[in-house]
Amino acid sequence: MTELYTLERGTAPLIISIPHSGTEIPPHLRHLYTEEALQRADTDWHLDRLYDFARTLNATVIGAKISRYVIDLNRPPNDESLYPGQTTTGLFPTETFRGQPLYHPNCAPSESERTTRLADYWQPYHNALHTELNRLRERHANVLLWEAHSIASILPRLFENKLPDLNLGTQDGRTCAPEVQQAITEAMSASPYTAVANGRFKGGYITRSFGAPSNGIHAIQLEMCQSTYMNENPPFDYQSEKAEAIQPTLLSMVNAALDAVSKLAPTLA
Repeated sequence: MTELYTLERGTAPLIISIPHSGTEIPPHLRHLYTEEALQRADTDWHLDRLYDFARTLNATVIGAKISRYVIDLNRPPNDESLYPGQTTTGLFPTETFRGQPLYHPNCAPSESERTTRLADYWQPYHNALHTELNRLRERHANVLLWEAHSIASILPRLFENKLPDLNLGTQDGRTCAPEVQQAITEAMSASPYTAVANGRFKGGYITRSFGAPSNGIHAIQLEMCQSTYMNENPPFDYQSEKAEAIQPTLLSMVNAALDAVSKLAPTLA
């Protein structure tokens, strides 16, 4: 564990990454943010709790501590859009998902501050992921990187209508073997939840940059509606009954992917 992220190491060929779980805005920056921003509404709340079955799988779990309002760990370091032509938030967000300003007037980060945040907060998380993937690749022919995300189910600024409950992203099949995507899709389809593969969300920068099936790294992103396990409005509380209902589906999806990964032939890398 560091000041920037939590890390629990396992030996199974599975990393669960939660880059938007962070709620911390460093004290020296807090005065720059609006009261709306300090609610941190766009956090991927409670995913460490929702995925607590990871310990039974001997998975490695890494989760951010720093809020995405400081820097978004799932965006490219050059801040290019992952969804050209669509409304998105960037590496250094200035608005909430609902379009409300994050910073007081004239308080958005300067170019030098952006460089500092990239080095101090973004790079360490990516370095840790790289290290853990290399560690597990030394033990396993193929490894699964599961990017865990959640979002409010209705956000008109970002997508039309209500989002499906489960949104699998593999950059249209580029970031994992077809067998892995198929296994997860079948598990989703067998559940009582609405689901789509590579719809509005196709996987963020982490999925796209680390996913390398030809090198034995199979990355997927699951963006799930927060309405399936928590209250989407303040105080954003965890709803145990809903969470306990969806956890078997999540476990089934992860296990299906792991089983598919274990059956893949070794790569040359």
